[in-house]
Amino acid sequence: MDRLLQSVKININDKIYVKDPESSELGKKIIQQSIVMIHDMGFEKFTFRKLGDEISSTESSIYRYFENKHKLLLYLASWYWGWLEYQLVFSTNNIPDPKDKIIKAIEIITRKTQEDSSFSHINEVALNKIVINEYSKSYLTKEVDTENKNGYYVIYKRLVARLSEMISNLNPSYEYPSSLASTVLEGALHQFFLKDHFPSLTNCHETKTPTKYFTYLVLHTLNSNNNG
Repeated sequence: MDRLLQSVKININDKIYVKDPESSELGKKIIQQSIVMIHDMGFEKFTFRKLGDEISSTESSIYRYFENKHKLLLYLASWYWGWLEYQLVFSTNNIPDPKDKIIKAIEIITRKTQEDSSFSHINEVALNKIVINEYSKSYLTKEVDTENKNGYYVIYKRLVARLSEMISNLNPSYEYPSSLASTVLEGALHQFFLKDHFPSLTNCHETKTPTKYFTYLVLHTLNSNNNG
């Protein structure tokens, strides 16, 4: 899979950016350093002025790539979901058994992130932490419906649809495949957040992982529905 990913480009909706950051070294530097800074200081304290200082460039040069930091966050989140989608597709494509396929899919979606050497300017571990802590800020806005119509969340929605289809393949009579799929995707982020910040609110920890929890939840839900 690593060799395949080396030739992969994560395609992001071009309405999110002014100029494709993958098209230049400066653009890649903007992405690379923004991940580091948002991870370290949080999205609220992050500014293009601070980013420009870190990469020895001007604030105006960053605006040539992104209209504002909200669009940058949308870009980072979209890239993360696209990266996760490629892993999901490559890892499950040749698994014929629906149960084995969904177990593998849940593992991909809910496991602890490891850095991927295929994308040298992206720290996937730090980006995963950003998505866990900051992703909701990309859609909890007054503009969410307009942004949705413009396709800003299409990769995330496609990822949910892929998992939903796997759920339906395992149990065609289950009535809530999209609800369960989105619960797994959002719930995985939430369980990692709770594990890091509110450990008394979750049973997940280093050995009892979110992967184990969501595998149990999905399989028992679908099995219970079959028996009913």
